[in-house]
Amino acid sequence: MAKDGQPVRLYVNGAILGYKRGLRTQNNSISLIKIKGVDSKADTDFYLGKKVAFITKASEKNGTKYRVNWGKVCRAHGSNGVVRCRFSRDLPPQSIGGRVRVMLYPSRV
Repeated sequence: MAKDGQPVRLYVNGAILGYKRGLRTQNNSISLIKIKGVDSKADTDFYLGKKVAFITKASEKNGTKYRVNWGKVCRAHGSNGVVRCRFSRDLPPQSIGGRVRVMLYPSRV
């Protein structure tokens, strides 16, 4: 909790653009994520190694109705602030255009 009583947000929003792909093939095990507020390759350096959470709703199990697929930021993709992420389970095609949370941990500072 912050000094004024408000909770602290430990993540940055991101959007799933799709999979890493070439002209004729795509690699479903690497997803492309656009992080909000990151607009250059130099800005992506801070997020390397950070955890990424893709959250979905499902039927209740273990006392919660949410499922989380965890991933990690691997490297930059291009020069406009897009990053490549590997998830513990590959993201489904329905996730394209969806939201993820890019956690601000683990810290490399």
